[in-house]
Amino acid sequence: MYVARLELHQFRNYAQADVSLTPGVTIFQGSNGQGKTNLVEAVEYLSRLGSHRVSSDGPLVQAGTEQAVIRAEVVAGLDDARRLLLELEINPGRANRARINRGALPRTHDLLGALRTVVFSPEDLSVVKGDPAARRGFLDDLVISRWPRMLGVKQDYEKVVKQRNSLLKSLATGRSDADAEFTLEIWDAQLISYGSELLAARLDTLADLVGPAQQAYAQIAPVNNLATASYRAGFALPADPAELAEAFRSALADRRREELARGLTLVGPHRDDLALTIGELPARGYASHGESWSLALALRLGAFELLRADGIEAVLILDDVFAELDATRRERLAVAARDAEQVLVTAAVGSDVPELLDGSRFEITAGQIATTAFSSHRTDDV
Repeated sequence: MYVARLELHQFRNYAQADVSLTPGVTIFQGSNGQGKTNLVEAVEYLSRLGSHRVSSDGPLVQAGTEQAVIRAEVVAGLDDARRLLLELEINPGRANRARINRGALPRTHDLLGALRTVVFSPEDLSVVKGDPAARRGFLDDLVISRWPRMLGVKQDYEKVVKQRNSLLKSLATGRSDADAEFTLEIWDAQLISYGSELLAARLDTLADLVGPAQQAYAQIAPVNNLATASYRAGFALPADPAELAEAFRSALADRRREELARGLTLVGPHRDDLALTIGELPARGYASHGESWSLALALRLGAFELLRADGIEAVLILDDVFAELDATRRERLAVAARDAEQVLVTAAVGSDVPELLDGSRFEITAGQIATTAFSSHRTDDV
């Protein structure tokens, strides 16, 4: 799968942009603040209806305008010439709208699955060094990439948590009657249903991810190169996945009094975490800066290989990461990434990108895109 053409209207700092792309490596280079990351962000947003940079749609729309449009022509694969035209209208404060081959989709979320991406960016350090929410977000993004319908499950679960918390807060302030207790039981049932499905998908995905992520870390890290990940739930996970719902139900019952006292849902996937280790020590708090970068990168490369094992050829996006890596890690990342069907790279300094990933280059200046024959690594033979 690869993006053959990307067109933007009023997206970030691009009033208009139209760029043709090819399989293999494409490098967008230019000084900071010129718009190179905006291009790969548009591809990412079309893929997952979200951005690694912002949590809301507002900043995606060019200042002074009300709507942004992303349009991309996607080719199924090198051996499959089928093409899809994907379009997304971003309307902050209003419903976004999506189309495939000019046909309107009933829901924007129906666009998911038409294009898959794996994005590595400086923000990924938070997966290793940050709060549990970053690690949950990383795992959920991968779950949704594998099974797009899980976005709806996750959103339904989050709505239930919000409604249940509201009811628990009212009960914590003294309201307690038969109707409230009955309503809490209804929310409990939905919490367990959606939460168990999300938890099962996370556990399956993590089990499939650990192997390729370990292999990627061993390839990238020059020393102390054994890393692993395990799931930390708020209750003992049963050996049989079919028993997840009952274990969840039991944990809720055990903590009911505490939940009523605090007015919060204290058990469920929204409070879980991933334990990441390097060697025998937790990565968070013990890993060096280089080790943290290597682990964050290994998780993304592991995700890429997992999707490939599922039969999904994702577009690999490396957003401004080479400047943060030493020479050894740069070369090892290039080796790991070079066989992806399409790799989109952003770099402030073209020479930061290893020669192994040399490819088509575009110079980005103030939202203007220019092709360049410049290569920091080689010159034509004379």
